[in-house]
Amino acid sequence: MANAGRTISAIGKYRKVGVHSAVLGASPHRLVQLLFDGALARLAEALGHIQRGNMPGKREAIDACIAIVNGLRGGLNMEAGGELAARLDQLYDYMARRLVSANHRNDPEALREVHRLLCEIQTGWDGIREAAESISVAASSG
Repeated sequence: MANAGRTISAIGKYRKVGVHSAVLGASPHRLVQLLFDGALARLAEALGHIQRGNMPGKREAIDACIAIVNGLRGGLNMEAGGELAARLDQLYDYMARRLVSANHRNDPEALREVHRLLCEIQTGWDGIREAAESISVAASSG
């Protein structure tokens, strides 16, 4: 049993190194993609914890997802983003409130709703990758 604990600890450390390495060389666009990936992974974890009755694990996963959603929200450029940024701000606020509710009510449907919303935003974000990267390259070379 002690070996299993060490193995899990080693896997956790390996994941942290992988995430840290991915973040170091990432473009701003890629960093947002990583945030989406992290939020979706935390939602999947939370659903699994609800199914297994692991309430502390559920709470931790939802708290992490809320932090990521709030980070996405905080990264919005309200001046440059105009109406789109304002709508995303409202949507991120709604998702954070749904996550709080899901945490208190052990509501898997609320988690699935937030998952669908994040996937929709992520799909749009992925669609602008080329434009975002060309802007980033132009800004760094100019």
